[in-house]
Amino acid sequence: MASFRRLLPLCSSLRGTRFSSSGVYERFGANVCGYSKFTSSVHTVSKFEEKIKRAEADASEDNDDIDNIRREFDAAKRSFLEIPEALKAMPKTNPEGIYVNRGLRLDLIQVYGFDYDFTLAHYSANLQNLIYDLAKEHMVKEFKYPEVCMSFKYDPSFPIRGLYYDREHGCLLKLDFFGSIEEEGCFYGRHQLSEEEIVEIYGTRHIGRDQARRLVGLMDFFCFSEACLIADMVQYFVDAKLEFDACYIYEDVNNAIQHVHHSGLMHRGILSDPHRYLVKNGQLLQFLRILKEKGKRLFLLTNSPYYFVDGGMQFMLEDSTGNSDSWKELFDVVIAKANKPGFYTSEHPFRCYDTEKDTLAFTKVDTFLKNKIYYHGSLKSFLQITKWKGPEVIYFGDHLFSDLRGPSKAGWRTAAIIHELEDEIRIQNEDRYRFEQAKFHILQELLGRLHAVIPSSKRSEAYKLLFGELNEERQKARSMMKRMFNTSFGATFLTDKGQESAFAYHIHQYADVYTSKPENFLFYSPETWLHAPCDIKIMPHHVKIPSSLFKTSRCSSMP
Repeated sequence: MASFRRLLPLCSSLRGTRFSSSGVYERFGANVCGYSKFTSSVHTVSKFEEKIKRAEADASEDNDDIDNIRREFDAAKRSFLEIPEALKAMPKTNPEGIYVNRGLRLDLIQVYGFDYDFTLAHYSANLQNLIYDLAKEHMVKEFKYPEVCMSFKYDPSFPIRGLYYDREHGCLLKLDFFGSIEEEGCFYGRHQLSEEEIVEIYGTRHIGRDQARRLVGLMDFFCFSEACLIADMVQYFVDAKLEFDACYIYEDVNNAIQHVHHSGLMHRGILSDPHRYLVKNGQLLQFLRILKEKGKRLFLLTNSPYYFVDGGMQFMLEDSTGNSDSWKELFDVVIAKANKPGFYTSEHPFRCYDTEKDTLAFTKVDTFLKNKIYYHGSLKSFLQITKWKGPEVIYFGDHLFSDLRGPSKAGWRTAAIIHELEDEIRIQNEDRYRFEQAKFHILQELLGRLHAVIPSSKRSEAYKLLFGELNEERQKARSMMKRMFNTSFGATFLTDKGQESAFAYHIHQYADVYTSKPENFLFYSPETWLHAPCDIKIMPHHVKIPSSLFKTSRCSSMP
């Protein structure tokens, strides 16, 4: 601007020369080219001035936008001082409800099938300690792991269901719906990796197809003790500064866990002290009897051996049944040691099991008899014998892959039993959780607007200061919500940002409905139509707290 003003006197001097007497024309003509250059320069400077004015106007607008967001942020912080009454008044989600991914007409369901472990059988938290200790002991005695490993203790606060183990890098991962690693959901041993460390290992937080082949999902009721034992073993080798292959750690832990199951160590341990491990359940018997009264057909399909199922069912139902063997009368077919998920794809024949002699018969099974027990078999033979059609059958199980993927592909309806659901819904129903969730959404909204209105090339100190404050408050809200569920990995179904986890994605894939236990169906008539919500943004059991609940209080508190 200063240089432009200095040119103005020259311009007026030139105009005066043009209208003087003698010789003026020659002076003007002689300098006509210079004048042309000068006028071009003046024009260029005028454009420059316009740009400066526009930049100043833009900067003013940017500052106005920042000031507006700052005022909203300050008002929001004042509203965060107490939980709004509107939030307290929001309806609660039923922890024992049935949640629907795909509509289900119960009046069309004629056949109900059940897994046993963690479906019909409810276990106490003590079971994970038993599995962990038995597997740990097997690794020391049979695989020659150091004796010091016997001192390891199961930590119930560490694992959640639905984690993945990377057999190449040795990391336990929590993934979101899109296959990206949760920011605070990657552990190497018991050490939580930072975002920088994650990127250093994987190049990005997103897991690609090739990387996904190295991952193994920890999805069933063994997963808690398995994930904890994997992390503890990795941490031991890291602390001892010993070289190890992460793949071998997984193979050894997994083999030890499978040994605990298949050898009968866990089964005998549970039956030796059922009061410690099993939960009695009269409601289950009531549910099964109502189904029978309604003319429904029932079957039990489990990988566990018969003696274990029989002992557990007798204990769980002994206060509700007069005859210890009466539980078998509830089922039209009982199949044990089914070898799922192979059951759904193999062509193994059924064998009739003699419960007294503990032997398998050699005669061909071409019909299922009441009060008889059958071993092995396949889905193909099962359908041929029973003539039950896919859509009229619903199967209940806790393992999304072993229990439900096969039936889902075969056309059966499926119900996932997820015991953690009750506790997670109760937490989500708490005012303090909903309060932090609403805060998070408001801060996320303000951050999004701040990014949208201020391009990266114009981010001033005022922008950086506001961004830092918003982000800090958002991180606090995230951490608060996470700690309410699990201090290491957060919620089972959600990421810390409120998106669905990979585990939730698999529930969408393989479960028509999901609930915490089968007897929750007692609250619904067998003729009920279960509808999927029309406005699902995340899972059906989640309630998103709208930021509008705070807007009234924010507006009223603004000057």
